[in-house]
Amino acid sequence: MMVLLQLLIVLICIIIGARLGGIGLGVMGGLGVALLTFVFGLQPGELPIDVMMMIAAVISAAACMQAAGGLDYMVKVAEKILRSNPQYVTILAPLVTYAFTFLAGTGHVAYSVLPVIAEVANETKIRPERPLGIAVIASQQAITASPISAATVALLGLLAGFDITLFDILKISIPATLVGVLVGAFFSMRVGKNLVDDPEYQRRLQAGELDTNHVELKGAENKFKACASVALFIGATLLIVLFGSIPSLRPSFDGVQVGMPLIIEMLMLSTAAVILVVTRTNGLKAAQGSVFSAGMQAVVAIFGIAWMGDTFISGNIVELKGAIEGVVTEMPWLFGIALFVMSILLYSQAATVRAIVPLGVALSISPMMLIALFPAVNGYFFIPNYPTLVAAINFDRTGTTGIGKWVLNHSFMMPGLVATAVAIGTGLLLIQIY
Repeated sequence: MMVLLQLLIVLICIIIGARLGGIGLGVMGGLGVALLTFVFGLQPGELPIDVMMMIAAVISAAACMQAAGGLDYMVKVAEKILRSNPQYVTILAPLVTYAFTFLAGTGHVAYSVLPVIAEVANETKIRPERPLGIAVIASQQAITASPISAATVALLGLLAGFDITLFDILKISIPATLVGVLVGAFFSMRVGKNLVDDPEYQRRLQAGELDTNHVELKGAENKFKACASVALFIGATLLIVLFGSIPSLRPSFDGVQVGMPLIIEMLMLSTAAVILVVTRTNGLKAAQGSVFSAGMQAVVAIFGIAWMGDTFISGNIVELKGAIEGVVTEMPWLFGIALFVMSILLYSQAATVRAIVPLGVALSISPMMLIALFPAVNGYFFIPNYPTLVAAINFDRTGTTGIGKWVLNHSFMMPGLVATAVAIGTGLLLIQIY
C-alpha cells in the first residue's frame, strides 16, 4: 500500500510538472524527492550528474553552431532538396527532419523546416498532413538514433557496466528507426483525401483564407562561418562515435580507460570553443538561442525527474521486482509498454530512459533487449500538445493537419504508432541477427 502511495506522488509530480512546462518537470521532480525523503523516509537516489554534464556539453556546441549560422545553412540546404523534388515530399520531409535531429541531437531543430514542408506540399497539391505528420514523428525517432542525443547518452551510461559500446546501440537504433520512419512515410502517403478534394481546404480557398505569399527562409549571414560550424560539429560527432565504438582509442590512466561521459564532454566543449574562435561568434549569442534554451530545460528536467525516479525505484526495488519480475522475465518486450507510457507522461526520451531503464536493469532484462526497446521512449506524440506537433498544425494553412474530435485521433497518431512499432520490431529482429 505504501509503495502505491509513493507511486501516486511520483505520478502527480510528473503530471503537474508536464502541465507547468519549461523547467516545471524538473522542479516538480525535486519536490517529489523531498516528499519521498522527508515523508516516506526513502534515501535520496543518485544524482544523474554524468548525463546532465554530457547534455550541457552537447547543447553548448549545438548552440554555438546555431549562433554561427550553421542551422540556418542546414535549413537552406534542406529547402533546396525539398523544392527540387516536390512530388516526393512525403518521403523526403521525414528524412530531412530525421537528419537534422540526428546531427544536432535535439528534435527542436525541426521547427525551422516545417513551414517549408507545408508550403512545398501545398504548392504540389499534396495534402500537407501527410509529410508534416511523419516529419514530426521522424524528428522524434531520430533522438533514439543520434549518438549525441541526451537519450542515447543516458542509455549508454546505464548500460556501461555490461560492456556495451556506443556502436552497439547505434547499429540497432539507426536502422531500426530509419525503417520505422520510412514505413510510416509510406503509410502516410495514403492518409486522408487528396488536397483538392478536402472540404476544409476548399472552404478556406473559396473564403480567401489561404495566404499565397511564398515562404522565404533567410540563409546564413556568413556562409564560411556557417559551413565551418557545421563541419566542426559533424566532425566532433564522428569522433564521439569513433571513441565510443573502439574503446582502445581512449586514453588510459592507471590501467583504467577514460569513460565516454568525459570523452563526450571534452570533445563537445572543445568543439564549442573552436566554433566560437574560428567563426568569431559571441558566446552570449549562443546562450540566447533556441537550442540552448531547450537544451537547458532538458538538463533541469532530467535533474529532477531522474533523481525522483531513482529515489523511488532504489527505495522500493525489492517490492517492485517481486511484483513484476515474473511477467517481465517471461515477456521482456512488455517493458517497452512501460517505456512508451512513461514517455507520454514525461515528454522527454532522456528523462524516460533515466527514470525507467534502471528498473529494467534491476529486473535483469538483457541489455540488447533494452536497446531494441529503446524507440519505445518516443511516445510523447500520443497526446497532441508537444511544441513540434502544435507548430506543424499551425504551419499547415490548408487545415488538413489537426486534432480530431476525440483528441487522440490527430494527424500524428497513425505515423507515430506505425514508426514506433516498426522500429521496435526491427530492433528485436536485429538483436537476433547480431
